[in-house]
Amino acid sequence: MKPERFSDFIKNKAEQLGFQKIGITAAKPMPAQKYNLETWLKDGFHAEMGWMEKRSDERGDIFSYFPDAKTIISVGMNYYTGVSEEVNTSSQNFSNYAWGDDYHTLLKSRLSELLDFIKSCKSDLKGLVCVDTSPIMEKAWAQEAGIGWQGKHTNIISRDYGSWLFLGEIILDIELNYDQPFDEDLCGSCTACIDVCPTKALDEYVLDSQKCISYLTIEHRGPLPGEFQDKLHGWMYGCDLCQEVCPWNQKFQKKSNEPAFQPHWEIIHWTEEDWKKLDEDGFRKLFRNSAVKRTKFEGLKRNFFANNNNR
Repeated sequence: MKPERFSDFIKNKAEQLGFQKIGITAAKPMPAQKYNLETWLKDGFHAEMGWMEKRSDERGDIFSYFPDAKTIISVGMNYYTGVSEEVNTSSQNFSNYAWGDDYHTLLKSRLSELLDFIKSCKSDLKGLVCVDTSPIMEKAWAQEAGIGWQGKHTNIISRDYGSWLFLGEIILDIELNYDQPFDEDLCGSCTACIDVCPTKALDEYVLDSQKCISYLTIEHRGPLPGEFQDKLHGWMYGCDLCQEVCPWNQKFQKKSNEPAFQPHWEIIHWTEEDWKKLDEDGFRKLFRNSAVKRTKFEGLKRNFFANNNNR
């Protein structure tokens, strides 16, 4: 099968599996993006996320991770629920991506199904499924594959879905027909995302995780640093402020019809007292299939009390 036709087959199958954005690009060295990654790590902007630094060689060089790589298929799945945190019974806010089931599980399953389809057409190829836990520069590859551009809030923005996209990849050892990279920067002079950040975690196209509410409420272990004790602004898990004010989201965001992403009943309907009473066993049951388990019980309770102690 010719690469052009095979690429079209793959894209059609990806759409059937629920991916709204699909792009294909050639595996290649990306020295500029690798330099930016190394600089970001050197500046300590990854905070306590040691895993970012531990596998930085693979992250910065696709061939260190998958030596036979020739092609990267990049996909985007819209996760915007269309539900505002204003409907919550409590004042505890959860990032949009964590309202439903754990996206890692869903993305891996759908990408594995796509890879199985590709192998059914060409059984001797080698391929690898990647989500955001894999050591690759997923945003850089998404831009190379034409999905969108990296905005000033550092997320990939697409013309038709804004930045409410989960990204995933399949690395292959065969060549396909490649899409044009997204070379435009359509943020222009807008600084809405930078201006709205209450902890000043954003500079243009650079995120300092040490100051980011998402990092502090999810990845940070132990007590919150003193200067951020009163700056969570009601966020119990994650933060969407920089995405909510983005003009591209306000104009082009579309509600996802994926059932797995729809809000769990408790996140909307639980009261302050319900969250206060949550114990570790209840946490495990409630968030067994949720990305929220990442913060662990101690982290979620820490965030809850930080929000309530500063009202």
